Order: sequence, then C-alpha cells, then structure tokens
Amino acid sequence: MRIHCIGIGGIGISGLAKFLHHSGNIVSGSDQKATSITDELKDIGIVVTTPHKSSAITDEIDLIIHSAIIRDSNIEIKEAKKRGIKIVSRAEALPEILKSRKVFSVCGAHGKSTTTAILSAILEGSAIIGAYSKEFNSNVRFNRDSSNLIFEADESDGSFLNSNPYVAIVTNAEPEHMEFYNHDINRFHNAYSRFLDIAKKRVFNAEDPFLSTLNIEGTRLYPSKDIRDIRSTLIDGEPYIEFTLKEYGKFKAWGFGEHIAIDSSLAILTAVEEGLSIEQIRENLLNYRGTKKRFDVLEKSDSYALIDDYGHHPTEIEATLSSAFQYKNMGNFNSVTAIWQPHKYSRTIDNIEHFQSCFRGVDRLIMLPVWRAGEDEVEIDFENIFSEYNPIFAKRVYRDKMKITIELENSSETVDSGVVIGFGAGDITYQLRGEI
Repeated sequence: MRIHCIGIGGIGISGLAKFLHHSGNIVSGSDQKATSITDELKDIGIVVTTPHKSSAITDEIDLIIHSAIIRDSNIEIKEAKKRGIKIVSRAEALPEILKSRKVFSVCGAHGKSTTTAILSAILEGSAIIGAYSKEFNSNVRFNRDSSNLIFEADESDGSFLNSNPYVAIVTNAEPEHMEFYNHDINRFHNAYSRFLDIAKKRVFNAEDPFLSTLNIEGTRLYPSKDIRDIRSTLIDGEPYIEFTLKEYGKFKAWGFGEHIAIDSSLAILTAVEEGLSIEQIRENLLNYRGTKKRFDVLEKSDSYALIDDYGHHPTEIEATLSSAFQYKNMGNFNSVTAIWQPHKYSRTIDNIEHFQSCFRGVDRLIMLPVWRAGEDEVEIDFENIFSEYNPIFAKRVYRDKMKITIELENSSETVDSGVVIGFGAGDITYQLRGEI
C-alpha cells in the first residue's frame, strides 16, 4: 500500500511508519518541522514533507494515518477528504497493522519503554518502542524471521486496547493521562482490566495497588518477595544492577534502581512463559544497553556527568533520582543538580504535592518554564510551592562540552561538576544535547 503518515515526526507514529516501510509498503509522511527523527526517516527512504502541505496528498495514496494531535483543520486532512482517501488515526490503524503478529504488548504509567526494550533484547523479535533502544539505535527493529513483535502500547489514548496482545505485560496502573478518561478512575481501571482480559497470556506487577486486586489468571510478579539481593555496581563506568529472581537465579541488567530490576523481571518472566531457557534469557539480557532519554549519560568525566531523562511524572523522577544518588556515591561525584521542565499544566497541577516532594535530596533544583504541549497557560506559584529547594528559575539551558550554561533573566551561570540530570518530555532533551 501507499501510506501517508501525518505527524510522522512523533516517536509513536514514526515507529509505525518504519515498521510499515520495512513490511514492504510505500510510506511517506509530513510534520510541522524537520527533526532528527524526520532526518532518520528520510535516510531509510521515506519521503517526508515539512511543514504540512496540501501538495503532499495525491490520488496515489491508499491510506492516511495521523497522530492523535492532528485535527480536522490540518491542511492535509482537508485535502485527503476532498480526494476521498481513507483516513484513520494511529489508534484505529493498530488492529490492521498488528493483526498478523504475535504481539507482546507492554503498557503502564511508568517503565513501559524500558520493559519493552529489555524484552526486545531477550526475545530478539521485531520491536516498536516509544524510545530509542541503544541496542539497535532506533525505536524499531524489524526481524523478518520472527512473527514476534514486542510493542510498547499506549494507555494515554486507550489505543493499547487495539494492540492485539498475545501477551499483555503491565508494569503498573498508576493513574495518568486522566483527562482522556474524563478523570474517572473506574473507567481508567476498567481499560486496564479489558487489556489484560483480551490477551492470551498475562504478566503483571501484582504489587501495584490496583493490579493486586484483580482475580485474573496470569504470571504475577511480587517484587518484595520475588526479587531479592539487589545490588548496584559500576562496570567500566557503566551502571548495572544485579538481582536474584524467584528460583531462576541471578541476573544482571544495565541501569540502576529497583525499578530496573522490576522491569527486567517482568521481561524475564514473559520469556520464561515463552519457553526460553534461563541461560539464554540471562545471556540475551546483557544485550540491553539502556534507551535514549532514560538515564541517558550524555557526558562523563571523573568529576562531571550529564544525564538526560524523560521522567515527567513525580513517580518516575523519584525513582530516577534514587539511581542518580547511587551514581553520585559510586562515582564519587560532589553533588546532584536536577533540571526540571514541567510537562503540561494539567499534569503539574494534578500531581503538585508529589512533585513538591520528589526532588528531595538534590543539591540544586533548576526549573525551566512549563512545556505547554498545547495547553493554555495556568498560573502556578512555583516559587512558593518549591521554596524548600530555593530553586533557580531559568529561561533555558545550553550544553557546552563538559558544562551546562543556565540562562537566567539578565545573566547566566554554569555547572561543571557533579551529576547534572535533566527531567522532562518537552524540548529539554534537545537543550541538553546541544541540538537547539
């Protein structure tokens, strides 16, 4: 088919575009502006138009797939309607794209990208991930010799219910993206219940407050009882965690923190359900090398480390900071500086008390303007709410080799020692990488 993807620069729809391209379809796409993602798509032979243009839509196109943020007012959507071309959202396209695959569908408020990447390393099948796996330096791996597809499912728009799960893997069911569920916790939990119910097999973290209440068959993971002997270590300056899982013995995985042990264990138990030997699982687990924007060490010296992390919910930030404190102590760094770009006013307000506490232990907190993600501006008294940290309010930050420059209202200052870790799902990642 000839398929055109509107909003192709997004991590989710770019993954589908790559997968469709590798499956033999002729794929094109468009987005507001060129990015490293659109450049990569062009490199593999996908025609990308920026910005959106009506001329990108021709009668040769069989199908339009658009991301969730694309509206009917989009110029290409209007042109496609004029030409009578079939138009579907990413969520609506999933059942058709995934129908012939044995899908290992991973969802949860936190840890789903990491768990998907770890499971991909273990099973070695095709993968579509909401982050770039450092194992294969992409958000997609296409394996023609395997029907397995390890897929990061999305609960934010309910599309995980369209992911045709053979195995449903759930890291946790903490309330998130509640605006989609009309702030109805029962509707939110019912979606997770349906997701687990439609799968043939289930692996989930039964220490989650909601998941622990389900009377459903599946391979449950109880971290406090099933995972033990957790130990962090540095190997050639890289963070690793060692742990014992149930009766299966010891495992080693890239990263720090109990959450890495939990995510790894969910992937290990899934592979056990599929009949892989423990030795093969143990060996393949070492292929996982982390994901881009998840505790992503961008620079490192004896006295300075710059880390980029996608964490934009307080639970994620809290867990990652725990890893950062371990990294500081094991690497003998002198401090931990957190740079936070709040993501969406709604999420910030809904979780303000948890945000207020999740940064405890940092030596310095630098706060960037809220990444609006299309929302209207809302007044939040950050100075008063976060007064215990004596935060620095910055306009933006710049990366300059082994230091970070903080741009203030009328001056600037630099940080060139200790662990510096940035949090957010907006453009902070590009600031930290020196790309903008």
